[in-house]
This record gives sequence, structure tokens and C-alpha cells, in this order.
Amino acid sequence: MAVAWDLMQEQGVRRLIVADGEFLGIVTLSDILRVMPLREETSDRETRLLMTTRRVSDVMTYDPVTIDPEDTIQEAAERMLEYEVSGLPVLDGERVAGIITESDIFRLVVESWAEESVSD
Repeated sequence: MAVAWDLMQEQGVRRLIVADGEFLGIVTLSDILRVMPLREETSDRETRLLMTTRRVSDVMTYDPVTIDPEDTIQEAAERMLEYEVSGLPVLDGERVAGIITESDIFRLVVESWAEESVSD
């Protein structure tokens, strides 16, 4: 789990696709934080030790809600709302094409509003 944590911190992301030749699921920052003690009395060394004893497979979501690359942004947003998730793996058959997040959709909305105000 420490490797996943480090990768999230280095890349500035909150979720990672989990794959082993094929798509297995997703692990989120929330998944990791849910099982890690983040108390003031816990040292970074102790936290790191606990992280190295846990596996991503212990906390990840198997078979998460996904979306197809051909689906619309509206379908992605509706699915996120329905399942109360903040991101969806995008699967093209068995191949991972990417992840779409609430932030991606929000950015698209803001950009479209900006374009509308420029054209007015």
C-alpha cells in the first residue's frame, strides 16, 4: 500500500487503476486513509511501517462502476451521482482507457461557460 500512497503523492492523483495484465479494480486515497491511523501521536515511521504491511488488494474496490469511452459526459455524471463515486474507470472492452473524475466534468462545465461568455 505504501507504493500506491507514494505514487498518488508523486502524481498528485487520488485514485489508481489496479491491474495485473487485466483490469482488477481501483484504489482511492480515501480507501487508504480509511485504514491508516492519521493521529498526531503516530509517527511517520510508524505509519510507513503499517502501510508496508497492508496490501492494495486489502483496501481496493474490486469490480467498480465503470464507463465506456463511447458513453457521454452526461452518462458519466449520472453514473457518478447514482453510485456516489467521484471517478469512473473508462474501459474499452477489457483495456483501461483512463479515468474520468468529477474534476474533469467540472472543468468541462467551467470551460463551456467561459466560451459562452466570450461569444456573448
